[in-house]
Amino acid sequence: MGARGPIGKRSEERMGHRSKEEKDSITKAPSGPPPDLPDLPEPDEFWHPIASDWYLSLRESGQAAFYQPSDWAVARYVAELMSRGLSSDRPPNGQYVAALNSAMASLLTTEGDRRRARMELERKKPAGTRLASVSPLDSYRDIAGG
Repeated sequence: MGARGPIGKRSEERMGHRSKEEKDSITKAPSGPPPDLPDLPEPDEFWHPIASDWYLSLRESGQAAFYQPSDWAVARYVAELMSRGLSSDRPPNGQYVAALNSAMASLLTTEGDRRRARMELERKKPAGTRLASVSPLDSYRDIAGG
């Protein structure tokens, strides 16, 4: 269950009839990096590697198509906080972790966060998907005399 109840299924996994209003209320975006991403600052060289990886992963995520400059500023701030917590000698307290999770949720970084905001990233279909060949079965039938 999510923080505010069950998250539910993706729109294409739901069965049954839905009203046009319900279908139209979900914002969809392609997954993967947006094509027109602005020039963004690189991660700080002193950040913890996990914080740098998180920040860089935002560039590769579909929700970045909706980010404004202020969202990128928040992302840098969150990465800085994350880095400080990860680099500390003591484990972070619960309040710190909750605040960090809340800030990351405001950037829609997880699928659950995006579902609660009624936004879905369209998954890419694997290229070159083919059904398995049935020629081995045909060969068996020929040998078995069927």
